[in-house]
Parts: sequence; C-alpha cells; structure tokens
Amino acid sequence: MRNVRRLFLRCLRLGHRRKFTYLNLVTDYLRYGRLCLVSLTHNSFTNSDVVIESLFEPVYWLVDHVTRWFGIVFVALVILLTSSIVLIVYICVLPLILQTYSTGWICWHLTYGHWNLILIVFHYYKAITTPPGYPPQAQKNTPSVSVCRKCIAPKPARTHHCSICNRCILKMDHHCPWLNNCVGHYNHRYFFSFCLFMTLGCIYCSISSRVMFREAYAAIEKMKHHEAERLQLAGNEVGYQLPMCASPTNAASHCVTYLHESSLVLILRRYL
Repeated sequence: MRNVRRLFLRCLRLGHRRKFTYLNLVTDYLRYGRLCLVSLTHNSFTNSDVVIESLFEPVYWLVDHVTRWFGIVFVALVILLTSSIVLIVYICVLPLILQTYSTGWICWHLTYGHWNLILIVFHYYKAITTPPGYPPQAQKNTPSVSVCRKCIAPKPARTHHCSICNRCILKMDHHCPWLNNCVGHYNHRYFFSFCLFMTLGCIYCSISSRVMFREAYAAIEKMKHHEAERLQLAGNEVGYQLPMCASPTNAASHCVTYLHESSLVLILRRYL
C-alpha cells in the first residue's frame, strides 16, 4: 500500500514539473521572439540626424539622377550663354572700341580679348573631356587608408565616391553639373583656369563697355525727363481747358480724367 502511495505521489510531482517546464519553455520562446523583433528596429547608434538623413534619402536619389541626366543640358546652356556674350561684344562693344579708342588701345583690346576667349574655350573643353582620375583596379601594392563601401575596393587618400558618376574619384573636389563631369586630380587645373579666365573676361567686358552703359543710362534719364515735361505741359493745358463746374470735386475728377487721356495719347504717339 505504501509503495502505491509513493508511486502516485511521484507521478503527481513529475506531472507538476513537466507542466512548469513547458510553461518556462513557452516563456523563453516569447522572450526570444520579442528580442528578435526589437533587434530589427533598434540601433544604439541611431539619433535624430540619422533619422533625418534617412528621410531625405529619396530626395538625394532624385537629385543624383536628375543631375546625371541634365548634365548635357547644363553644358549646352554654358555654351549658349558664352556664345551670346561673345556675340554681344562683337556687335555692340567692338564697334564702340574701334570708334573711340586710339590705334594702340584698339590693338591691345583685339589681342587681349581674343586671347582670353581662346583660353576660356580651351580650358572648358579640357575640363569636360579630361577624366578626373580613378583608383587603379588591378591589385597593386598601393597605400590605402580605407575601403569604399559602394565599390568594395581599396580607396586611396583623398578619394571619394561620386554618387552621380557611380565610382570613386581621385582627389575629388565636387561633381560639377556645368561640366557634366567630376572635378578631380587630372582636370582640377583646367576647371580652375576656366573659372579664372571667365572671371577676367567678365571684368574686361564690363570695363570696356562702361562708356556704352553710361550713354544708355543718360539716354534713359533724358527720356524720363522729357516725359515728365510733357505731362506737366498737359496738366497746364488742363488748367485752361477745364469747364466751369459747380463743385470742386467734379473739377478734380475732370482734371484726373483729362490727365489720363493726355498721358495715353502721348504714349501712343511715342510708340506709333
């Protein structure tokens, strides 16, 4: 009888232990699933800057692709604007130089102007067509400080990955949309020379055409002065031609109407 009791108690204890074992196992699985879920969304290095940068990733992608496709349009705009400035100089400024300056100054203007134009065209062409320089693809004993995470290749010092060109650039300065090319190790001098000579050309055109600008400004001021005199004469005529009115309000309204009609007539006479 005692043996039966002992066996019965032992079975109860085993069942109780197995019940708590299954419960602990389910609890462990639930904790492990929660930990996996949290690990997918939690990062100890995440802060507000990382969140903002992640939100702006579509904007960066759009800018990179738009700049890549519109590079040719920007190059065409540079050529068009530079050609228009050269055309204006040949049509407006050059005849003024030939009429007002002496022979020595004319020779200097012709020589410097064409020399500056040739240097602008040459350096812009070289900046567009010269590759900026890329890291060597072959495995050589070249010193490198890091590995590009996008190219998965050794990256020498001062080398950066261009997201528009989609490759690493040696001594990258920036990607210039007006060149449709990166400014790097091999074309940096051409880019700097182009900016320098373009600035010198703008200063030269401004100084050479200062007389023409002054004459145009004086002509505009003279035209405004004549227009004011005409309106004043029209107002004086209104003072003599206004009919006698019962009230000063009606006289003022007649005066304003006549002034508007006179100014419109003067404008139509000027342009027709």
